[in-house]
Amino acid sequence: MKSIKILIIMIVIFGLILAAGCAVDTDPKEQGPVSHETVEGKISITATLFPQYDFAREIGGELVEVSLLLPPGMEAHSFEPTPKDIVSLSKTDVFLYTGEAMEPWAANIVENLKSQGVLVVDLSEDIPLLERDEHINDQEDEDGHEDGDYGVDPHYWTDPNMAVIMVDRINTVLQEADPENSTYYTENTEILKGKLIKLDQDIRNVVDHSKSNTILSGGHFAFGYFAHRYGLEHMSPYEGFSPNAEPSPKSIASLMETIASTNAQAIFYEELADPKVARVIAEETGIQILLLHGVHNVSIADLESGKGYIDFMYENLENLKIGLGYDE
Repeated sequence: MKSIKILIIMIVIFGLILAAGCAVDTDPKEQGPVSHETVEGKISITATLFPQYDFAREIGGELVEVSLLLPPGMEAHSFEPTPKDIVSLSKTDVFLYTGEAMEPWAANIVENLKSQGVLVVDLSEDIPLLERDEHINDQEDEDGHEDGDYGVDPHYWTDPNMAVIMVDRINTVLQEADPENSTYYTENTEILKGKLIKLDQDIRNVVDHSKSNTILSGGHFAFGYFAHRYGLEHMSPYEGFSPNAEPSPKSIASLMETIASTNAQAIFYEELADPKVARVIAEETGIQILLLHGVHNVSIADLESGKGYIDFMYENLENLKIGLGYDE
């Protein structure tokens, strides 16, 4: 009877997937790139994803004008810049991108941008990148094809310690672009690094005082670096990071069996995507469904509110307290 029930649930889940194609949030109100207009006298910076956008505005303060290339509300993995975006990039002073594993399209434009005087910064260059098979079960699908993602996990910013490396690099870049204000950038950098170090300590405290060490995800799991840093296990029915990927029946069944055997309290879902799989599993198993925000991108409302990387990570930590069974 148990296997029949799981089969029925999987049929429901795949019906939802076929009906909507695992679509991400495409509300027209959530689309449209942030303005790339620059203010005279300020260093113009364009960032591909929200973490470096947020760090750059924290470090640069009133001396910079930072633009987010990724339109608010758009799923990050499926984004490619328009010709208009590329023209805007050629007019910026500094271009911050995550790396070719996250933005494969960047390889085709960086040399041209450099030739036009843009300071191009690949933030992954100073990061000890994790191979995907270090924390992701990189198995072949049912047709015998391996997942087509890059061999490394691009989501290094989910580990606050990697965020510190990003912050130091951005500080160096701004000092290079504007040496007269080096002290200003360094002071802002130290303040931000202090917050990131405190975040790291708070995460360790929660992990050390939690009953479980396993994060159960109903979406594309972007917290490999986070889990690796804090000694956590994780489980997701998805393999890889593509928004078009579909979970296998075997993976869904395995996740549901884990929930039943471990008395798990919550299953997590990702931002800016309809959590169909997580929602159905939560309804059938009776556990909570909670957001684990990967901070790739944000909604227009969150962007306008001024929320930053650290705000999102602390919200994640509150939800992890529930999911991991935190006991003060």
